[in-house]
Amino acid sequence: MKRKILFSMLLVFGLSLGQAQSEKDAAQIKKMYNSVLTEGKAYDWLNHLSNQIGGRLSGSVEAQLAVEYTQKELKKLGLDRVWLQPVMVPKWVRGAPEFAYIETQIGITTNVPICALGGSVETPNGGIKAQVIEVQGIEELAGLGEDKIKGKIVFFNRPMDPTNISTFKSYSGCVDQRYSGAAEAGKYGAVGVIVRSVNLRLDDLPHTGSMSYGETPVEQRIPAAAISTNGAELLSTTLKLNPETRFFFNQNCRVYDDVESFNVIGEIRGSEFPEEIMVVGGHLDSWDLGDGSHDDGAGVVQSMEVLRLFKGTGYRPKRTIRVVLFMNEENGLRGGRKYAEVAQNKGEQHVFALESDAGGFTPRGFSFDCSDENFAQIESWKPLFEPYLIHLFVRGGSGADIGPLKDPNIILSGLRPDSQRYFDHHHARTTPLNM
Repeated sequence: MKRKILFSMLLVFGLSLGQAQSEKDAAQIKKMYNSVLTEGKAYDWLNHLSNQIGGRLSGSVEAQLAVEYTQKELKKLGLDRVWLQPVMVPKWVRGAPEFAYIETQIGITTNVPICALGGSVETPNGGIKAQVIEVQGIEELAGLGEDKIKGKIVFFNRPMDPTNISTFKSYSGCVDQRYSGAAEAGKYGAVGVIVRSVNLRLDDLPHTGSMSYGETPVEQRIPAAAISTNGAELLSTTLKLNPETRFFFNQNCRVYDDVESFNVIGEIRGSEFPEEIMVVGGHLDSWDLGDGSHDDGAGVVQSMEVLRLFKGTGYRPKRTIRVVLFMNEENGLRGGRKYAEVAQNKGEQHVFALESDAGGFTPRGFSFDCSDENFAQIESWKPLFEPYLIHLFVRGGSGADIGPLKDPNIILSGLRPDSQRYFDHHHARTTPLNM
């Protein structure tokens, strides 16, 4: 965690200079390095967010507590300005714990762990029990057609590809069945959807996550739940042995009207070019099942610590440095869109934005979404990062919350930690590892 904060700070520091590093610059970096390793506040902040507040789903009491806490802590840093930016967010409540079982014969059942997907409708009173049809992806539905799907529960069982070094590539390769599976299966008359958890390891912890019904009318929406990877393996094997197997699940989630929440923002005004804004941020909300340490408590406290380092070491940046703690990345991206909308309406000039939303494991480098000219300049700063083994600079995506800021004149960047174990914790009730 401390190294992760340091390298984000170094990137912002390097970009704020815009020129080759001098011995004076190197001394300042060393000063920041010592400060983050000996006086850092990130672990204390993360402990409070994760262990005292916990899961911070948009629209929840916990999300509001997180807003109030981070605003208070930013004010303690003595920044030039700290404020809340209002944003309307969805309010979805999980309700009573979900329950599910596999039924091979009448009276012969095996319980399996499930959780409702975020945004799903509830099951009818008493739950749903139906035969199951297993598919590996949305594209299979058309081939099966309504005759084979109507009245059944569709079981999406495409696993993450374990061969990718970047597990986010594996995530992208199968998350469509979680996000759009219910909308697509409903078109063929399915009564419900069960989705294999987006997780590389085999365990008994179901992983929630956002899903969408698209343009499906409310009265035609079907319930959707994630099943643990061990549960998915058991269900798949059971279906091969007995295609007549039935599945039961019950969930009590509800969708309510939107409620007001906030992005939390603080800034240090630039000494020479205050109109040019550089953003470092993460998302304050998380899913409700876990404590949100990796997604995205780590990114939140790392971003706060960057500004603490500037203040604590007495360095005044030439450009305005702004920390933005976005609300509602997980199930709507309302915070990121609101921030970009307000920035555009005010005519603000953003030149750089860095997002940390990939967990709290060992940092490897950064990805950049920018012009060829800007990337060439960034690559020239690699010597600044080489002593700290964080000089992997690649072209690629940045982050969901800063995406709405995209413009030819802005550099977007994402911190890239080691992702091998990230999805063990993603959206699930796991015990976080030390970071």
